[in-house]
Amino acid sequence: MLKFSMSKQAGFTLVELVTTIILISILAVVVLPRLFTQSSYSAYSLRNEFISELRQVQQKALNNTDRCFRVTVSGTGYQVSQFSTRNGAVCSGTALSPNPLYTEAFQGGAQLVLVSTNSSNFSLDFDIDGSTSLACNGSCINVIANDTVMINVSSEGYIYAN
Repeated sequence: MLKFSMSKQAGFTLVELVTTIILISILAVVVLPRLFTQSSYSAYSLRNEFISELRQVQQKALNNTDRCFRVTVSGTGYQVSQFSTRNGAVCSGTALSPNPLYTEAFQGGAQLVLVSTNSSNFSLDFDIDGSTSLACNGSCINVIANDTVMINVSSEGYIYAN
């Protein structure tokens, strides 16, 4: 009697290999760049957050004519303070609290830069009409992260994204 010995070979089929290579290439193109770099949305997120913050402080200044509110920006973050008096569009007097109302730190090397002076250290005071102490109309603040986006302030006090 003849015996045929058929050895079974273990391995993958061509379809399985091609499918695996396609999945790995999709992951390499789409997912891996997002894991190793900051998202390009960080500038947009910071811009939207800071515009919301400025509008909130502007509303506080409009509603509290006896107090002054200031947003102080530094290279590492910003803080909001409240002062006892105002002199036109500039906060004066003493701070009502030795500590700011709140402080927010920038993440991942992001920063805000005032366009007119190219400085990352500046402050914004709001007068009773809602306009700021900034001497600009239009593009006033650069938000720098992976991308650079602008914050515009109109002479009437309207704060908006570019």
